[in-house]
Amino acid sequence: MGDASDPEQVVLLDDDGRAIGVADKATVHQASTPLHLAFSCYGFDAGGRLLVTRRAWHKRTFPGVRTNTCCGHPAPGEAVEDAVRRRLADELGVGAVDLRLVLPDFAYRASAGGVEENERCPVYVCTIVGDPRARPDEVESVEWWSWEAFLAAARAGELSPWARLQAPQLDARRDEWARMPA
Repeated sequence: MGDASDPEQVVLLDDDGRAIGVADKATVHQASTPLHLAFSCYGFDAGGRLLVTRRAWHKRTFPGVRTNTCCGHPAPGEAVEDAVRRRLADELGVGAVDLRLVLPDFAYRASAGGVEENERCPVYVCTIVGDPRARPDEVESVEWWSWEAFLAAARAGELSPWARLQAPQLDARRDEWARMPA
């Protein structure tokens, strides 16, 4: 993955989702962002509650916004599943079991504050292992929510743009991934 001082890179994609190059993450999110690879993860506890995060206020994209458990970008050559596990550990100090790809073809564009997101963003679900210890430079706060509360917040427009779009798609496929209590 390189030296810690190396800039974080993202994988650029063509319209068909094929890798066509890399770019520094710090320079890729701008007013006209090229399509690149990302991911979203929804982590649940054993009781079926979703770990919801609020993005740190200093983040360049969507600061202070509540969203799913974690998001990120695979490094060049890194498997997406490995990137999900890396970000869960780095941002929240947790592990994941039963990591499953649920929405392989999710993609979106969203803009705020002069910064555009343009991502092909496969969506994963998992069961969280450990107690969250959020890194303040990445995550302002964490809360455990019921799935129903998350869906209501998505419908009310109270979440990140990607979470608002992902929530109904995940809910439509809930029988494929949920282990919610009866």
